[in-house]
Amino acid sequence: MAAHRSGPLKQQNKAHKGGRHRGRGSAQRDGKGRLALKSLSKKVRKELSRVDQRHRASQLRKQKKEAVLAEKRQLGSKDGPPHQVLVLPLHDRISLPEAFRLLQDRDSGTVHLNEWGSTHSFMLLCPGLKHRWFFTSARPGDLHTVLDLAKVADSILFLLDPLEGWDSTGDYCLSCLFAQGLPTYTLAVQGISGLPPKKQVDARKKLSKVVEKRFPDDKLLLLDTQQEAGMLLRQLANRKQRHLAFRDRRAYLFAHDADFVPNEENNLVGTLKISGYVRGQTLNVNSLLHIIGHGDFQMKQIDAPMDPFPLNPRVIKSQKDSGTAMEICATDAVTDMEEDLKVLMKADPDRQESLQTEVIPDPMEGEQTWPTEEELSEANDFLKESSKVVKKVPKGTSSYQAEWILDEDGESDGEDDEYDDIEHEDFMEEESQDESSEEEEEEECETMTIGESVRDDLYDEKVDEEAEEKMLEKYKQERLEEMFPDEVDTPRDVAARVRFQKYRGLKSFRTSPWDPKENLPQDYARIFQFQNFTNTRKRIFKEIKEKDVEGAEVGWYVTLHVSEVPVSVVEYFKRGAPLAAFSLLPHEQKMSVLNMVVSRHPGNTEPVKAKEELIFHCGFRRFRASPLFSQHTAGMHSLVATGHLLSVDPDRMVIKRVVLSGHPFKIFTKMAVVRYMFFSREDVLWFKPVELRTKWGRRGHIKEPLGTHGHMKCSFDGKLKSQDTVLMNLYKRVFPKWTYDPYVPEPVPWVKSEISTVPEMDMK
Repeated sequence: MAAHRSGPLKQQNKAHKGGRHRGRGSAQRDGKGRLALKSLSKKVRKELSRVDQRHRASQLRKQKKEAVLAEKRQLGSKDGPPHQVLVLPLHDRISLPEAFRLLQDRDSGTVHLNEWGSTHSFMLLCPGLKHRWFFTSARPGDLHTVLDLAKVADSILFLLDPLEGWDSTGDYCLSCLFAQGLPTYTLAVQGISGLPPKKQVDARKKLSKVVEKRFPDDKLLLLDTQQEAGMLLRQLANRKQRHLAFRDRRAYLFAHDADFVPNEENNLVGTLKISGYVRGQTLNVNSLLHIIGHGDFQMKQIDAPMDPFPLNPRVIKSQKDSGTAMEICATDAVTDMEEDLKVLMKADPDRQESLQTEVIPDPMEGEQTWPTEEELSEANDFLKESSKVVKKVPKGTSSYQAEWILDEDGESDGEDDEYDDIEHEDFMEEESQDESSEEEEEEECETMTIGESVRDDLYDEKVDEEAEEKMLEKYKQERLEEMFPDEVDTPRDVAARVRFQKYRGLKSFRTSPWDPKENLPQDYARIFQFQNFTNTRKRIFKEIKEKDVEGAEVGWYVTLHVSEVPVSVVEYFKRGAPLAAFSLLPHEQKMSVLNMVVSRHPGNTEPVKAKEELIFHCGFRRFRASPLFSQHTAGMHSLVATGHLLSVDPDRMVIKRVVLSGHPFKIFTKMAVVRYMFFSREDVLWFKPVELRTKWGRRGHIKEPLGTHGHMKCSFDGKLKSQDTVLMNLYKRVFPKWTYDPYVPEPVPWVKSEISTVPEMDMK
């Protein structure tokens, strides 16, 4: 009979703690001086029994399930907004018209076509499914349109190729959408029925492996027949909605129609009437409205016209066969809408949000008096007296030799003390010999003409030589920056004390003090600063949940009267571009400094440059700015980096570092003559207080200049190596330029980047 062996799930009890037990006397000694607890600092949590805990958990699950079902029933119903779907083909072999033909189910609903510009859309009403959809489309190459439509879409329908899934343009488009934030999405394959039956199974397996990289847990649906299109519609209607924070806290609207009424004084500015369905939150007429790509505006009033796409229209049923009752009509076929128009709300000037975006600075605020000449001369005399050092030196030592003798805390060898004026002259002669040899080498060089190979003239005509030279220069600068980070050459035609006059030396970059209010540029007087941005954001978000806002409810079809809008906005809409508007929270129109943390996109390897004008997509905003530490590429759109907002804080300092380098000319025990860091005696005296360091970890300081060519005598905490390099770190604070521009209607290169810029605040 085999013995019983315990399995891996055997209960393991805690071992008994042996040892001496504490007596009453030791317990009293340990607790001597302690006070008894008078009141509880935290609320006493009521302990629930196991049955009550299960009951409470089931109630919470039931509430969450009911909330999800209520959201599904609301979206696309007769009382809610239409279910807006963005159809996005990810491969150039995808046929978008064929997909639209299958989705326009003539047997189950009514289709309202709408074509504006290059973007096609249609409204699908299905009374049998008790659902209505609004389908829009965009090509992956039109990045601005894709991102703007994704900001307001409830779902995205990705159309995949059966062999490759997506091409390079589609993959790039997916990267941008993932960076911005994806709403609910569905994957559909078009054209798999066109393959031979034996290859269809293999194609689906290979496609599933490709899709797993981007969408690991999603199923692939087919879109080749009318029956598959019906299953796809049901899948879209029953999917759980993914939430985006910047949409859930604000009211937003996608324009189905727009009209412009110019002002009497100026025809270029007028009132824009935007019609569409309210989404997200209740829309109040007194709040500000941000039109994507055009800026912030105020509203005059909100009208409530008749819904042009009712799910159950009030019509007399026809006696004909209901199976052929489907009809296709245009959007402008709705008549007598003006008769049913009613004014919902008008703006109250006393409660309306202001359009003020910046502070009007007071030039007399913070005025300071400049010190007089007597005070400046007294300060200079004090510095001279304090700089004198008394040393004990051997009898007969000259003042020059005394400078080379270390202080009492240092030691010196006898061979170092023999350094005198003769050796100093030898230094000068050796330096002059080096300079003369360099000149001779330059004279020996001569220019030679090398024959070139035969060029392809047709190829050269397509090459932009100017752009090639600029890109080559960028690559050189990037390579130098990688090899020698922050190191710069000291100019010879400009004094270093003038070139680096805005920089300062720091004993320790981590612990040295730096006042964030010191030497601010004039533009910083125009920006707003919160005492505590995090608390203000929490308070506003709490008010959104608790307060009942008066205005247009979610799902209502309304017309917004937006005042002082340029005529270019409606022209932009008539050319076929989508028009979307978001309501702003309090203070979101005001200017401040945004600090963002980003990571570079792996697909971008080109060198980038700072302080160039770029375009940013941040939440629902799209704006131009010239950031610090930014990335930029020219030509086709290129995603450089993605990230998140770190803080809204003008006091957060961006410090730029430059490193001046010099080379040891003569080395003694702890002393050395350094050259090529400066080229004038005055520059050495100017930067004398700044600490030196070497690449091999030595630290030191400048003792005095030697001669007039920038040589200097330096003292270090140890002996230098001949291959070591002497460095000096200089720092200055840099500020972003005031180049914020919310008007970005035209498709231009788009990137997200690491920035410290001055756009309007976003409480996302």
